[in-house]
Amino acid sequence: MTKAKKKELAERIEKIMKKLNEIYTIPVFEDRDPYKVLVRTILSQRTKDTNTDKATSQLFAKYKDIHEVAEAPIEDIEKLIKSAGFFRVKANRIKEVSHIILDHYGGIVPNNMKELIELPGVGRKTANCVLVFAFQEPAIPVDTHVHRIPNRWGIVNTTSPEKTEEELMKFVPKHLWIELNDLIVQFGQTICKPVHPQCYECSITDQCDYYRDNIA
Repeated sequence: MTKAKKKELAERIEKIMKKLNEIYTIPVFEDRDPYKVLVRTILSQRTKDTNTDKATSQLFAKYKDIHEVAEAPIEDIEKLIKSAGFFRVKANRIKEVSHIILDHYGGIVPNNMKELIELPGVGRKTANCVLVFAFQEPAIPVDTHVHRIPNRWGIVNTTSPEKTEEELMKFVPKHLWIELNDLIVQFGQTICKPVHPQCYECSITDQCDYYRDNIA
C-alpha cells in the first residue's frame, strides 16, 4: 500500500468514525473483568448478543469467578449457557480454558495476543475482544460486521476476517482501534444490515462504494 493510498484511506475512516460517533454511543462496560470478558466472547461465537447476554448472566450469577467455574460440574455449565447454542462445545471450552489459566497463569488472563491465542478455541477475534474490552488495549476485533462493512465501503477488499484485520491495521489510526468494533457493530445491526442494507437511511453514503455503485 502506497503512502498516498494509506493517507486517503485513513482520512476516509476518520470521517466515517466521526459520523458514527455522532449517531451511536460507546457502551460503558461496568465489569471489565478479563476472565468474564473472555468467557462472554467464547459464548458469543455463532449466536446473537441477546443469547450471549443471557448465558453469561446465568453462568456468573451462580459461579462468581474462575475458581468456581473451573470446579463446576460440566452438566451444570451446559444447562446455564444453553441459550448461547453449541453449549456442550462451549462448556468444555470454558472449563478447559479456566483450568489452563489457573494452572499456567495463576488465575490471571494474559493481556497479550501471543498468549491469548495459545488458549484452546481462542482465535484472533476473541483475543482482540479481550484486549479491547477488558484491558483497553488498542486492537481491532473483526466479527461479521467489521468484515462485511469495510468491504462494502470499499476501504478493504478481503475474503476473510483475518485478512480484514490485517488490512485495517495498515491505515486505521491507532486512536480509533478501541472504538471501531463497537461503532461498526451498531451500524451493522441498525443500518448496514447483511441483507437489504438501509441505504436511504444512511448518513455516510458519501464514503460508501456500495451505495455509489448500486444505489446512486
